Amino acid sequence: MRATLLALIASAMLMAATASGTQAATCADRPVTARGDPSRLEVLAKAKARGNWRAKVRAMPALGAAYADWYKALGADYRCNEEQGGTLCVAVAYPCRD
Repeated sequence: MRATLLALIASAMLMAATASGTQAATCADRPVTARGDPSRLEVLAKAKARGNWRAKVRAMPALGAAYADWYKALGADYRCNEEQGGTLCVAVAYPCRD
């Protein structure tokens, strides 16, 4: 269900960018998911997950460094859970490049 929702959001964002006359970004057809390390602070847990997401995207032969900018990704979001005195986050996004 969540993957379908992310796909719909990504499609809508791409159509909106094209309709407004701006050049649409090239994005992956599937989201990339990366787990971070636990941290006492949620902001650090998110940063760790985001860093692992970027490293994972850079290491993918079909994508690489051009797609590894979290702030250009579509549907970028975190799933965070409290675990044994800390927070563990997973970063999920469709990698994009200009």
